[in-house]
Amino acid sequence: MRKTVIPFGPQHPVLPEPIHLKLTMEDERIIEAIPNLGYVHRGLERLADIRDFHQMIQVVERVCGICSMIHAACYCQGIEELMGVEVPPRAQYLRVMWSELHRIQSHLLWLGLFADSFGFESLFMQFWRVRERIMDISEATTGNRVIVSVNVIGGVRRSPDPEQIRWVLAQLEWVEAELKRLEATMLEDYTVKKRTVGKGVLTRQQAYELGAVGPTARGSGVAQDARQTGYHAYGELHFEPVVESDGDCYARNKVRFRETLASIDLIRRAINRMPDGDVRAKIKGIKPPQGETVTRVEQPRGELLYYLKGSGQKTLDRVRIRTPTFANIPPLLVMLPGHFLSDVPVVTLSIDPCISCTER
Repeated sequence: MRKTVIPFGPQHPVLPEPIHLKLTMEDERIIEAIPNLGYVHRGLERLADIRDFHQMIQVVERVCGICSMIHAACYCQGIEELMGVEVPPRAQYLRVMWSELHRIQSHLLWLGLFADSFGFESLFMQFWRVRERIMDISEATTGNRVIVSVNVIGGVRRSPDPEQIRWVLAQLEWVEAELKRLEATMLEDYTVKKRTVGKGVLTRQQAYELGAVGPTARGSGVAQDARQTGYHAYGELHFEPVVESDGDCYARNKVRFRETLASIDLIRRAINRMPDGDVRAKIKGIKPPQGETVTRVEQPRGELLYYLKGSGQKTLDRVRIRTPTFANIPPLLVMLPGHFLSDVPVVTLSIDPCISCTER
């Protein structure tokens, strides 16, 4: 049988990210997929040599706008460990609140794009309409909609007042009600199931051996979530990961949808238990970071790792970032073979790829 190699991406009408795959086909079926990375490489890690460790907060926030808060929180967490800085409890709870807001808006963005990949344009618009309310909350509490720039070494820049907190809770009630209204279409519609059930299957064993992270792993039954380590204030909020066992596109869809509701619940608990007090530790007189550390947090797409190395200077010796999409590309290459070309956009989007993150 004749084999054909078809380039998929880096520009494609369905994909929001410039992922580039070389697909080897036999007729309409895929037999092999090979990634081609480097299309949007920006060299952000190299800036650590010329920007001091405070300025690097703004740099890492631009690794990915969708989860800028979580990148900055992970970086600051590592620097705080190297400098021996203790973050005030209220700041830890606020980091949870803003991290979960970022997780919700990221998942809502993905749910809309996923609906668009199998032709549900109206559903796409509905999810993005709900997402706008989360963006409004970010703007009201931090001053920005996307790159919120609220993290500093030792805590956070600001603290919402009681009136803002009540307003946030009211907005989350509306978001939750709207999501439950959309649930039947996103999880029970015949066409959605036809395009996702049994597509892009990744077994639990494959997910574990290939190092899948985030909803990609949890959709295959791997109950792994960095929030279980208890960083920030997660250890006091009795967090449990959302897990599905089928390992297909539908299971990953279900995990992300359920995680939006779980994040709303986490924000409510964080607000109800949030203590009073300062939101920023004093770091004047403390020596610049010295030593090396690896710190990790849970990004919307999965586990995010930062390796930081300093020698007591204003600039760091090394910043190394391992993003979740980088970990989820090997599982994607296992999911694609055996499927039709028309399934590629749906299967590829099911890992929620962020190539700008991956290629820094």
